[in-house]
Amino acid sequence: MSGSSPAARLQQLFEGRRLTPTQRRIAHSMVRRAGDAPFLSSVELAELAGVSQPSVTRFAVALGFDGYPALRKHLREVAPGGTAEDGGEDTYNEYQQAVLGEIENLRHLAELLADPGPVERAGKLLAASRPLLVLGLRAASSQARGFGYFAAKVHPDVRVLDEGGSMLHDRIDTARRAGAGALLCFALPRHPREVVDTLAYAREQGLTVVSVADSAFAPVAAHSDLLIPAAVGTGLAFDTACAPMLLGRVLLEAMCDDLPDAQARLEEFDARAAARSLFVE
Repeated sequence: MSGSSPAARLQQLFEGRRLTPTQRRIAHSMVRRAGDAPFLSSVELAELAGVSQPSVTRFAVALGFDGYPALRKHLREVAPGGTAEDGGEDTYNEYQQAVLGEIENLRHLAELLADPGPVERAGKLLAASRPLLVLGLRAASSQARGFGYFAAKVHPDVRVLDEGGSMLHDRIDTARRAGAGALLCFALPRHPREVVDTLAYAREQGLTVVSVADSAFAPVAAHSDLLIPAAVGTGLAFDTACAPMLLGRVLLEAMCDDLPDAQARLEEFDARAAARSLFVE
């Protein structure tokens, strides 16, 4: 790491850590002031990030240090002060680092998909389930809605569960009585307890659970029959989920492969959309 910039070395220290939004704010403040970071007091860093001094202490502990003095000592050893230009062409700002981190996540996903077996198995399960349940709460709700939007164009009965509450179990019961055999879950950090509880209930009712999660060791793993991991980016204040989104589209493709009338349904939709002038060309 000696050839990288102070900002890059700091980014590597934070990469992959499960930090709260407040802790990420501190991390980003340090990256922006990478040259000064090893010499800032906890009070100065708190003021810079706009957080409390105890938050800085908790941040250091979250990184595995006994406290902020230990973190600062470590920074002085591995990320000494310098200008952002020290790294020359290899220097990237925090936004570039976030993009490069996502590119690396996509590379890992591509390597995982070298064995198409799990995705093909998932596609068969999703295609055969009538209705098909798609679960995603909080941060994962957009993933569930996106999958559900496209899946509804080729699957005859897709039911998206993107809001928590006591009705979740009722909707699972209703779908099960209607013949549902599988549930697709998008599970992203921070993992809501309600998602874990819902998957446990779904399996109790006889549903096969397919999960897209940020890690094979995510909390939903214990309640999934098939889990396919896709890492999230942690370089910004809030997680980025390019790899999980792409994996969702891959699962859609695999599901279409097992729906013999998928192409006909798409052509019918296109014809109706044209008749309604639904889209602007």
